Formats: sequence, structure tokens, C-alpha cells
Amino acid sequence: MKLDLYIDKDGQKLRCGYTTGSCAAAAAKAAALILGGGALTSVEIDTPAGVILDLPVEHCRSYKEENGVLFGEAAVQKDAGDDPDSTDGIYIHAKVSYRNDGKVIIDGGEGIGRITKKGLFGEVGEAAINPVPRQMIEKEVLKVSEKGFNVEIFSPQGAEIGKKTFNKNIGVEGGISIIGTKGIVYPMSEDAIKKTIYLEIDAISQNSEKKEILLVPGNYGEGLKEKLKTIIDLPTVKMSNYIGDSLSYAYSKGLKTMTLLGHIGKFAKLSIGIFNTHNRTADTRMEAFVYYLAMQGADKKTIETVNSFLTAEEAFNFLVENKMENLIKDMENGAEERIKKYLKDESLSIRVLIYSMKYGLI
Repeated sequence: MKLDLYIDKDGQKLRCGYTTGSCAAAAAKAAALILGGGALTSVEIDTPAGVILDLPVEHCRSYKEENGVLFGEAAVQKDAGDDPDSTDGIYIHAKVSYRNDGKVIIDGGEGIGRITKKGLFGEVGEAAINPVPRQMIEKEVLKVSEKGFNVEIFSPQGAEIGKKTFNKNIGVEGGISIIGTKGIVYPMSEDAIKKTIYLEIDAISQNSEKKEILLVPGNYGEGLKEKLKTIIDLPTVKMSNYIGDSLSYAYSKGLKTMTLLGHIGKFAKLSIGIFNTHNRTADTRMEAFVYYLAMQGADKKTIETVNSFLTAEEAFNFLVENKMENLIKDMENGAEERIKKYLKDESLSIRVLIYSMKYGLI
């Protein structure tokens, strides 16, 4: 069943989909219901986006293993809508059994990648199931019973599909990741994304007396801004990977005071003059660290250590833990100077703030 939810972008009607996180939550809830003797063809779940999904479930069964433990299983097929996604059509399965302590213990099985490097949302060796999907799974199965559950998420197609993603580049191997911060996949073409950004900038330039703006790459930066209202209380636009386009357009609309708040993964690139941070355009995260370390006169061993990391998060945390966090300030300053050169205006008021998931802002 295709999701009957659409968005209009630039006059084009695009169909939304649902994330692997929503699939996992729905499959887990269905499997828990099956444990209790239920027979079902679909299951309802809530999403962080506020959309209630009624998703078809397949491959439903209950059975006992040799140790006498009763299990329930179910699967949900991913629907990416009109968004180009390598996981479109993949089946996300859940296998659940009861506990008696009220806890929900979640792990990944076949086809779910494992974290191989520090810097992601979890410890090395853990299943690559991100925090929001974990929360969704726990919430949905506890609606079925408060006894608690062991939940294993797996996908027989995952190992092969995972090879088509960027997982290995960020330290996930062996399969796909279970992801999604909203539960819904909102399809957007590149032009549509930019036009949405421009419309939001237009609204700020027309309605803000201060002519100031905060630009963030995505949802997490926007959420962090809420925690930092004492130092950042500005109208905000999510610019995705299009930093240069967003800056140029904001500047053209008279917004000469700009703050950029972003994760080190994207802003490491910005610090050496990369203004489109999509992986397909440029992946210069470690090169940025190497440059700034060299400029500080760091020894070769330190530079080689940082260069060996797979994620910018890991590099950031290494610097903090080795009392070298002043390098992050250098990167912020470097990004500010490059923005002024990019816009050819040294008089601009630019502030760049870089955070890590573990340590936040320095």
C-alpha cells in the first residue's frame, strides 16, 4: 500500500513516504500484537511528524524456539514515496519476545549495520538503529503490553542494500541503518529545496526589523537553537546542504547579520571553503582538521591520528578530550572569513557556531 500523503513543491505534486524507523516501529508493534494472539493485516503508529500511519504488515507468525520461548514476527515494506532512496521497497522485520521487567531491549539482527567507529549515535558494536527510531519502537510496543519486550530488528535484504549507501563512509558496516527523525520521508528535488529556502528567507527579510537571520543545516541544529535562546533568538531557516546558495540569497535580500549553527560534519567542510556540503559534492571533513592542525603546528602523530578517523564527530571529540578544542574556534573563524570572501563583503557581521553531538558548543 502506497502512502497517500502529498506535498506541493514548485507546483509539482510529490508523494511522501515513511522511514525505516517507522517500518521498524510498526513491525515491532505488529509482532508484539501477534504474541498476544492477534491476527492483523495492518497496524497504526504515531510519528514525530504528527502523522498517524496505518501500515500494512506481512510475514506475520508466532512460534516457539527450542528453549520454549515464544516469539512473534512481522515485517513492513519501506515506501520512500517520490524520494530517490536506495532502501525503497526493502522489508524491515521485527522479532519480539516478552520480558517481565517493563524494559524494552532493542538490537539489530541480519542486514542491520553495526557501528564500527566512534562518533555516531551509539557505541562501537551496537546496531545502527538511531535514537528516534528506538524511541518509536519502545513507545509502540509498550502500547501493547507493559511487561516489556526483547526486540530484534532485521532485514534479509539489508546487507546487499547497505552497500549502495554511504554507511561505510560514516562507520556503519554489514547492512542498513534504521533512521528517521520525523518518521515521514518528504521528497524534494534540489530546485524545490532551494526555492523553499528562498521563500523562507524572503519572509524574514520582509518581516524582520533587525535584518538578522540564523541558518542551520537541519532539524537538530534547529532544535539546539531552542536550547540556546539566551544567545541565539533569531528567525531561522533550514538550508540543508546549500550553504552558498542560502548565504548569497540572504545577502541579496539585505540580511547583513548572519549566524550559522551546524554540526562539525558539515561545518568542517565550510571551514575550508566548501559551500555545498553534500557528500557527492565534497567530502573534505578530515582534510579540514588536517589543515587547521598543521596551521597550529601540531605534530605529525596527532595529525595522522585525526586523519584516521571516519567521522568529524570523532575528530571533534578527540580534540576536546586532548585539550585542543581551541582548534574548533579556529575552524569557526576560518568559516567566517571564507563566507566574507565568498560574498565579497568584509564588513558583514558573520558568526559561525560549530557543535558536536557529545559536547555541544565549545
